[in-house]
Amino acid sequence: MNRDFVYIDECVSGIRWDAKYATWDNFIGCPVDGYDVNRIVGTRQLAEGLRRAQRVAGELGFGLLLWDGYRPQIAVDCFLRWASSPEDGLTKDKHYPNIEKAEIVEQGYVARRSGHSRGGTIDLTLFSLETGMLVDMGGRFDYMDVSSHHGAAGITAAESRNRDDLRLIMERSGFLPYELEWWHYTLLDEPYPDTYFDFRIA
Repeated sequence: MNRDFVYIDECVSGIRWDAKYATWDNFIGCPVDGYDVNRIVGTRQLAEGLRRAQRVAGELGFGLLLWDGYRPQIAVDCFLRWASSPEDGLTKDKHYPNIEKAEIVEQGYVARRSGHSRGGTIDLTLFSLETGMLVDMGGRFDYMDVSSHHGAAGITAAESRNRDDLRLIMERSGFLPYELEWWHYTLLDEPYPDTYFDFRIA
């Protein structure tokens, strides 16, 4: 692993994670190339930002659960091959019921060169410190639909407040939101803004 990258769970006390792309529970329906273990990796600066976010979240009664951090370019290439392959329907209802697979890239849900590959982007949600349960955000991770956008109509007031809480936590901690995905944030001052890495998560 690049020396400027770390396993986030070794750096942020109390963090939870479920690296979806190392599992079968993701939008392509199988483990993704480059994810050899279920761990979240990122730059040291990303880990520091998440430490700040964890502190802010704790003040509001929340913890952080991470779904993805650093993403090898080989994984991005795997997504692109999948997006150009014939539709098999295995994950469509769960992840992209209202668009065609071929539209996923052009609509901005999968990038040909992902900020995740630079090591400064994180996909995450909140859980309640009191109950341990995930907070209801009005939609699942990697749900490719307008309902996942910030400010989306059609979700409840409580779900909207939860999304606002996550955004507040992340912006206070030095992150910028991605407007199409309520779970996706990038460091304002990421250390490798022009470098796309391709080492495996192992």
